[in-house]
Amino acid sequence: MPEMFLHGVEVVRIDDGLRPIRSAKSSVIGLVGTAPDAPLGFPRNKPVHLKGPRHASELGVGGTLRDAYLAAYQNGATEVVVVAAPEGENAAATKANVVGDPTTGTGVFALEHARSVLDMTPRITAAPGFTSGLPGEGVNPVVSNLISLAEKTRAVVLKDGPNTTEEDAKLDRQNYGSDRLFIIDPAVTAFDTDSQSNVTRPASGYVAGLIAKNDVKNGYWQWPSNQVMLGLNGTARPVGFHINSAATEANRMNEAEVATIVRNKGFRLWGNRGTSADAQWAFMSVVRTADIVAQSIAEAHDWAMDRPLSAQLIMDIRDGVLAFGRGLVLRQALLGFNCWMDPELNTEATLKAGKLYLDYDLEPPAPLEHLIFRGHRNGAYYDDLVSGVKQAA
Repeated sequence: MPEMFLHGVEVVRIDDGLRPIRSAKSSVIGLVGTAPDAPLGFPRNKPVHLKGPRHASELGVGGTLRDAYLAAYQNGATEVVVVAAPEGENAAATKANVVGDPTTGTGVFALEHARSVLDMTPRITAAPGFTSGLPGEGVNPVVSNLISLAEKTRAVVLKDGPNTTEEDAKLDRQNYGSDRLFIIDPAVTAFDTDSQSNVTRPASGYVAGLIAKNDVKNGYWQWPSNQVMLGLNGTARPVGFHINSAATEANRMNEAEVATIVRNKGFRLWGNRGTSADAQWAFMSVVRTADIVAQSIAEAHDWAMDRPLSAQLIMDIRDGVLAFGRGLVLRQALLGFNCWMDPELNTEATLKAGKLYLDYDLEPPAPLEHLIFRGHRNGAYYDDLVSGVKQAA
């Protein structure tokens, strides 16, 4: 800037230095379904933030959205975005409306507009009542489109299994290969106040709420397997379970990468694995941790865009990322973290083109899935017994 004359004191603000990075919000739920009894003024095919059960009552008792919201709410969800797709003339037409159209942003694709409309990004998504199906029916289009959206927003997708048999659930899982997909089977039973009886409901709404509550309470790096689910009173079919036996339905389904619900001091979600084809990303907690770290870093650096490249700018970015990652290590969200600048990537040509490469590594902790105690016999304890008797004599 040009020099100016000043007979006095001038204070210039220098804004060099690292910026604190906040973790991206992980607990926002996105639900897609139907609400045919909602008043005409309730938006269709648009994301709506439900602010509580009273607001959710506008959805009416018909369709799937009200029950899905209440299931999530009972399990601790606080921020839920819903998309009400119109019902069609028959079940196939309704499903097509839920699938939606990416060119018009309807159905599942309306969730993509949640950020611009509501400043909220759902990272736990489900469409209870529209994601189950028999394995012979192939890939469910609602599920595949939710996965497509999840790839953009770094979300996870909750899918309901076929709710028929163990074998059907395991075969259905073979239709998918996404590290963002989590399958739960069977459905659950819950008391319905309208019919005053127990009814069968999809489990995905309950699991969505459980994940959201766990994110707030324990952190996104812990998956809520082995946590009690609320609002249900049973499973649609009995699920065999013994914590120290591999020969149970629960264990066989978990081995096939299908989560289930077991009765063990309450009804608990049981399963950590998604449907990834890559064993490195088998655990949902590992996928989500890497996702939220990446999203947090990306969202925190809009301040750096379009500034002139300088050593100070590069160090500020690097040091801010290092501070963020090391903070997560202290919170036991990560086992380790580092960030550095690779000189082989940052050549004269790339820097002149306005590109800067910074690498980071991290290691999310795997969940303790298999605890092994080894019991040994030790006859020397008889010597202790004899010695004790002699001393007492």
